Amino acid sequence: MNVIKCRDCSRTMTMGTHRAFQTRGRWPIVLALVGVLFAGGFPRSSQARDTLPQYQPEEQVSGVIRNYGNGYGGLLKRWEEGFRAYHPDIRFVDNLPTSDAAFPALITGVTDLAPNGSEPALTETLGFFEVYGYHATPVTVASGSFNVEGRSPGIVVFVHEDNPLTQLSLAQLDGIFGAQRNGGLRGFKWMLEDARGPERNIRTWGQLGLKGEWTDREINTYGHAPSGAARFFQYHILKNSDKWNPNYRGYVETGSKMIADSDRVQQRGGVRFMLSEELARDRYGIAWTIMPQAAGIKGIKALALGKSETGPFVYPSEESFRDRHYPLVRSIYIYLNRKPGTAVPARLREFLRYILSAQGQAIVADASGFLPLPAALIAEQRAKLD
Repeated sequence: MNVIKCRDCSRTMTMGTHRAFQTRGRWPIVLALVGVLFAGGFPRSSQARDTLPQYQPEEQVSGVIRNYGNGYGGLLKRWEEGFRAYHPDIRFVDNLPTSDAAFPALITGVTDLAPNGSEPALTETLGFFEVYGYHATPVTVASGSFNVEGRSPGIVVFVHEDNPLTQLSLAQLDGIFGAQRNGGLRGFKWMLEDARGPERNIRTWGQLGLKGEWTDREINTYGHAPSGAARFFQYHILKNSDKWNPNYRGYVETGSKMIADSDRVQQRGGVRFMLSEELARDRYGIAWTIMPQAAGIKGIKALALGKSETGPFVYPSEESFRDRHYPLVRSIYIYLNRKPGTAVPARLREFLRYILSAQGQAIVADASGFLPLPAALIAEQRAKLD
């Protein structure tokens, strides 16, 4: 499928849509543009209230809700305040040091809800199952940001600005950044059907259809060292394998606590150094990272990505992150311990229903840095509570 990028808004459309804009006269164009202007002009929180289910308590609840994990930069507290307007007899007891504390608290039973800004690690998934004999229930409560640091920003793929490539499929990313494997992890299960052989490795630009000087040039790969972002990339691209292209070079987020003490000044191990001093000078390089780390860096360009080799291929933008048409948007979660066949306790169910409502998602849209969920995903998550 061909993709056209709107220069001003990073929107995408098929060639058929583009021809319709060219050939059907002026009034359809005017009306379409008016629609775009109105769509972009209304407050995001107003749109969420109009399209998402309004919160109506199914029953009045009281008691204590314990949260242990990530406070999402104050977002969880704002949800709690909004919920108490409907349920004044509810009380929250929060311990919110980091996402890394969420699963240990859930496993040991010291929390009711475990807010977590990333997917669980193998040890967390396995640890919970070994204690309880079933899996923790994940509830997606918001999308990660497009360009806000510390708000679970999604993955963006960059190449040198001279590179003629414009798009890649997720399978091609696996071929570029990954290596042959005899299986892959889903949760803690080793799945043989996720294996792939060396014939699916992509090691030269010619394998992606580039000609001339690019044909035989080796693809140099860059990205993040072990982190929440790397776990997401491995999970969604490499089938949870830890086998990478042998030339892969890993870096940590510039300005983060992961920078070595000896590297605090120059931060040569940081992603921004990699993008500006390596990828921007490497015509044959490709890197995956997050948009905040790439802000203001010249000499590189982002690629459109598609879930399949036939597309659609979508450029990264706040719009494509918000509607989740871009395939590598991250999520934030609240996990709970729900034994199969049992009901979610009423106080927890009501709180999660509030988060997954127009009122709860309007709080997300109101400068939290995270992005509200689209209506279809809201419906999927609410169904988990039944």
